[in-house]
Amino acid sequence: MKVMGFHDLVLVAPRFPDVLCHEEAVAMASGAADILARARVVDTLAEALEGVDYACATAMTPRDFGPPTREPRALFAELVARQAPPRLALVFGSERYGMSNEDVYRCHAVLSIPTHPDYGSLNLAQAVQLLAYDLRQAIGGFGVHSRTPDPELADARAVQGLLDHLQTALTDIGYLDPAAPRKLMPRLNQLFNRAGLTTEEVHILRGIARQMSKTADAAGPK
Repeated sequence: MKVMGFHDLVLVAPRFPDVLCHEEAVAMASGAADILARARVVDTLAEALEGVDYACATAMTPRDFGPPTREPRALFAELVARQAPPRLALVFGSERYGMSNEDVYRCHAVLSIPTHPDYGSLNLAQAVQLLAYDLRQAIGGFGVHSRTPDPELADARAVQGLLDHLQTALTDIGYLDPAAPRKLMPRLNQLFNRAGLTTEEVHILRGIARQMSKTADAAGPK
């Protein structure tokens, strides 16, 4: 059984007494070795919940009675918004047996991850990941940072230069008749404005226009 606070991992009576240095545990903790190194091992859930103000069970609510069932995201938002947010624990049972009713009774709420009724079963790793994400978002998530720089948008002068170049190339290949342009160039201008061309894209399109003219010149007069 696992009890998770904001910063702690507590293992209750794990199957392997050397779990903190067990080969499989160390391998699975790749990227989170510091959490495994700080983990505590205790014999009972009561010991694990010492110092916890609000415990959330991740199990079915017992049929006879028990704590209220809550949706995780809404509950976490409520708890974090309190003037004095409680020290929170997420209590997970084993993969095979889940949590006993007695352990659920110790908790203040039962968390139910909203899923499609026909596909409601989640394994332990999935449940931990989803709840940890919702909790992280409630206490303040992390921004998304691009690995690439923002593209440099082409200015109006560059776009006009492209249009002039394309007009010449389209005339060279016989697609544009200067005597009857059919508003082709203004329409292309509007297209490029909507697209928000980057400087690099302008260079690419001008390269295409250059090749169009070269090909038309090599073909000779028609």
